[in-house]
Amino acid sequence: MGKYIMLSNLTDEGRRTIKMRPERIKEVNRELEEMGAKVEAQYAALGPYDFVNIVEAPDNETITKIVIELGSRGTIHIETLAAIPIGEFEEKLITE
Repeated sequence: MGKYIMLSNLTDEGRRTIKMRPERIKEVNRELEEMGAKVEAQYAALGPYDFVNIVEAPDNETITKIVIELGSRGTIHIETLAAIPIGEFEEKLITE
């Protein structure tokens, strides 16, 4: 399973949705699980992003489908980064 950092910003429509229905955040987390990923940690953020999520997914294809699905709704813009645990990163440096 891969780890991904999802940095997201709400659109105006997304802000209205969250204001009227804050439980929508948890509903989306359950949708991610149905699509094959798991939210390991989630933070509301101050600064250039509204939310920071640490997500586990089986592969890049799964996370790509999730980002496209969520983004197509018009409520959020997402930037996704693949995260490599430091131990794995160090191993690759040593073995190559």
